Amino acid sequence: MPLALVLDDAPRELDTSSEKPQGDTTPSESEALDAYSRVIAGVVDRVGPAVVSIGRVSKRGPAGAGSGVVFAPDGYVLTNAHVVAGADRLEVGFTDGNTSPAHVVGVDHATDVAVVRTSSAPPAVAAFGDSSRLRVGQLVVAIGNPLGFSSTVSAGVVSALGRTMRSRDGRAMEEIIQSDVALNPGNSGGPLVDWRGRVVGINTAIILGAQGISFSVPIDTAKWVVGELMTKGRVRRAWLGIAGQNRPIGRDLARKLGLHQQSGVEVTGFDERGPAARSGLRVGDIVVALGEARVASVDDIHRALQDRQLRGVDAAFVLRVIRDRQLVEVEAVAVVAPE
Repeated sequence: MPLALVLDDAPRELDTSSEKPQGDTTPSESEALDAYSRVIAGVVDRVGPAVVSIGRVSKRGPAGAGSGVVFAPDGYVLTNAHVVAGADRLEVGFTDGNTSPAHVVGVDHATDVAVVRTSSAPPAVAAFGDSSRLRVGQLVVAIGNPLGFSSTVSAGVVSALGRTMRSRDGRAMEEIIQSDVALNPGNSGGPLVDWRGRVVGINTAIILGAQGISFSVPIDTAKWVVGELMTKGRVRRAWLGIAGQNRPIGRDLARKLGLHQQSGVEVTGFDERGPAARSGLRVGDIVVALGEARVASVDDIHRALQDRQLRGVDAAFVLRVIRDRQLVEVEAVAVVAPE
């Protein structure tokens, strides 16, 4: 009989020890894990049906696949430029098992963003969020089709913000989101989603051989590009038509000219179609400022021209250049870059 009492009491003691002390509001590990799971499941329920697979076919046969996310009820899909590049034909697959032919609306290789449109009504549409409100450590979820495994979900956190990457056309891609979300070939073009189920990025790249490092184009950039592609068919960017290279500036010369930078961009040539060829710029000039923007590298010129594009082009501005160890001002006009 005493033995029975001991055995009967054992589980009661275990149950009692697992109870939280009175007044303690700290969630247990199991409660925290359950809350985490509910958030991920909720995100997948809201956004998962809007994620599609994109298969591209060339004249030589299948040419690869990627992911995309539907952002409009009339079949518009956001994806990566490299996912649709070189395709003669596109096919979009929905999570309900249906497929639909699609065509490219517009491509912007400078940001690796593309818009395609399907000929069928999508089962769901995702909502865009605000990538400027992301914080390091914030939970994010990627949904896509890695290695052909459709509707795959991976979760992690934002590892860093404001990264810079080089696009396929050589331009610097700004404000890139770095996360530790597991991405693989086939995830490209799929959405990076916050805990509210809002798309905050478009997954674009991984570093081969690295673990826990992946990159996404911020949705704020993608939204601007989408507007350009859907209204104009391409992104209109300001253009000068110069070839240049980064060039260090000696301390003595920088001090003499009152410059607070150690480098500029040396002009090495001109595109005859560009406005710079008709300006007062010369080969050998070192550009140190474009309008109000300081220029220390080729990327700085790209950024300054991008800013001008957002305000409009075909307006005169002043370039400050070093020529014969003196500062010279040259007037130029940035025009829309040719296709």
